[in-house]
Amino acid sequence: MAGDAMNALHRVGAALLLLSATTCSPHQPTEKPPLAGASIGGAFSLTDQHGRTVTDRSFPGQYRIMYFGYTYCPDVCPNDMANVGAGLRLLESEDPALAKRVVPIFVTVDPARDTPQVLGEFVSHFHPRMIGLTGSPDAIKRAADEYRIFYQRGPATPGGYLVNHSRQTYLMSPDNKPLALLPADASGRAVADEIKRWAT
Repeated sequence: MAGDAMNALHRVGAALLLLSATTCSPHQPTEKPPLAGASIGGAFSLTDQHGRTVTDRSFPGQYRIMYFGYTYCPDVCPNDMANVGAGLRLLESEDPALAKRVVPIFVTVDPARDTPQVLGEFVSHFHPRMIGLTGSPDAIKRAADEYRIFYQRGPATPGGYLVNHSRQTYLMSPDNKPLALLPADASGRAVADEIKRWAT
């Protein structure tokens, strides 16, 4: 009987060790991503800051951070992009292999003013790998619709105009599926932690 009890204890211990290894391994989500199955994201074809065509298929095997905004935004967009850039730099120091698989993308909702050159100057302030995308009004509208982004140009003022827009920051999987919303309005630390939580 004593031998049977010891064998049972060994089996329980082995099971617990296996469970621990399974649930605590790096980048192993223990729950379903909050946006899993949502109808968010889809095909797009836009132009980056270097004048190159970029599509939803341009990043095989990589996670994408998708954000829609505009470079003339007085506060919200620069703040969010600063946190995205800071989060990615934290990730680069803590998990370089994962960081290499994450591409931050800023899509303008103001193509009339946001030329590739303007976008290039804007995104360069936040992270060297950040991609800025623009395109025709119709192409921007199609991309925004795919990502459930609302935007609307405000009235003209002596200083120009503002664009009201949604503020979601999406983490997309390598197969172009939505995983989670990143807390870009919080901090770089929060962004990095959320990427590590859902990127496997």
